[in-house]
Amino acid sequence: MGAEVPPPPEITCTDLSLRYRNGAGWLDVLTPLTATFQAGHTTAILGPSGCGKSSWLRLIAGLEDGSSGEVSIGGLSPVQAARAGRIAMAFQDPSLLPWRSVRGNVALARRLARQAPDPSGVDELIRLVGLDSFAQARPHALSGGMRQRAAIARSLATRPGLLLLDEPFAAVDEITRMRLNRELPPLWRSRGTTAILVTHSISEAVLLADRVLVLSERPARIIADMPITIGGGDADARRAAPGFGQTVSALQAILADATSRPVGAVA
Repeated sequence: MGAEVPPPPEITCTDLSLRYRNGAGWLDVLTPLTATFQAGHTTAILGPSGCGKSSWLRLIAGLEDGSSGEVSIGGLSPVQAARAGRIAMAFQDPSLLPWRSVRGNVALARRLARQAPDPSGVDELIRLVGLDSFAQARPHALSGGMRQRAAIARSLATRPGLLLLDEPFAAVDEITRMRLNRELPPLWRSRGTTAILVTHSISEAVLLADRVLVLSERPARIIADMPITIGGGDADARRAAPGFGQTVSALQAILADATSRPVGAVA
């Protein structure tokens, strides 16, 4: 029996900003952002290209230091949470090791996190993402969607409290993306994981998230905070819900307004 898994964390970002030196001056990426991500819920972050969505995710993950402010992950700093195996990330590129099988790639996550081997847990994850017939296959033998399934299984192998998703479905075709949107989120929801998803797809944000945050052009600030209450947690039910198109249209209008303003303009 494995160690008891801590409850999913609440994430708080307080006055978090990011700027880079740009020649003789500075490039402001994020204005001071303050936001709370509710434990066990999925939040999507939308915004214009290059506005700082992925940068915000990297600050939460502890992969980069902010210029000011702080991030708390259930009372821990990002670095502390990462060392405790409480954070996992999934990217657009699955980044599977080509010489390892699906099972080997998924199991490696626990080894890197210095967690005890859990062969039965690894096999269960592989089954849940629909790759049990390909557990011994290497990445070159898998389709793009199958590789992304393996990457999601790997990210959940350590039973993280926080899952950070940086456009994980962007590189697959639309049919595969719809299938992944339908099949994978219930996996992290069933574990009570807190998830933050960066995406350029408005419909994907509405299908997968409990809440959508919209960022402005750089320097990014939060210009909308919309709870998603249609169709429960099932992607197919949401797509068929009467309010789906209206919600997507409302977010499209917010983004269109944001991108039409001169950089630095305030509403």
